[in-house]
Amino acid sequence: MRTTDGIGGAPQPSLDEAWAALVGQSDRGHALHPDAYRVAFADPEFLLRPETRGIRFQLELLKPELGLASAGIEQTVVVYGSARTLAPEVATERLEAAQVRGDAEAIARAQQALRASAYYAKARAFARTVADYSRQQPAEKRLFICTGGGPGIMEAANRGAHDAGMPSVGLNIVLPHEQRANPYVTPDLAFKFHYFALRKMHFLMRAQAVVAFPGGLGTLDELLEVLTLVQTHKMKPTPIVLFGSSYWRRILNFGALAEEHMIAPEDLKLFSVVDDVDHAWQVIRNFYQL
Repeated sequence: MRTTDGIGGAPQPSLDEAWAALVGQSDRGHALHPDAYRVAFADPEFLLRPETRGIRFQLELLKPELGLASAGIEQTVVVYGSARTLAPEVATERLEAAQVRGDAEAIARAQQALRASAYYAKARAFARTVADYSRQQPAEKRLFICTGGGPGIMEAANRGAHDAGMPSVGLNIVLPHEQRANPYVTPDLAFKFHYFALRKMHFLMRAQAVVAFPGGLGTLDELLEVLTLVQTHKMKPTPIVLFGSSYWRRILNFGALAEEHMIAPEDLKLFSVVDDVDHAWQVIRNFYQL
């Protein structure tokens, strides 16, 4: 089917035709070259120009928005945490392998990974708790687990929702090293981002709570942003839970910030620090009187 552009009735290729031409070019292994006659929405060279960055922003905002809306995902519990945290069974296997080799350095690393794997188990159990609750609620009251969609703590949380038979969201991102959605994200709710800013916006647009497990720079970035948004009233008050007191009190000394008058004393009330699944869930339930 061909359409006209309304100016002199010149025939224009349909969306299907434009896409077929683009895919055909790729399938034949031919490099794409700038082509003024190629329709704009099927022209990668045009869409990747610096001048069209705003269009890419809009597309990256709109695609997940439409997908989540059509799936009825309106309220989420966001789980942040390290991509490096291993599942207990994997950590155990690595420790056993290191012990067989007799590699002292590998054994020490594997022992630390096994200790950290307790957070994987707790993230999985927490997500299972949220999913079990939501499964019993009417659609408009359900809370869906949302993670960055990668390995580690993210995988654990998606896995917990999967254990309960509930869908969960994964907001993955293109990184220099290969990353893909973990196998427990609901396939129709797995989205890939290029821009961190748009990804973080989607994390918080539906967030009814944020739970941060131990993590590195990415987790710190995400956690501090949500704290800043709530502190500055750019985001409605939301339960923010830091899971793992021994970790977070070593990594972030919020008390020192207050003592130095860099934050107000009441800012220390923006978050709760917990060590067990029931306490984390209770913080959220108390906030919303569930």
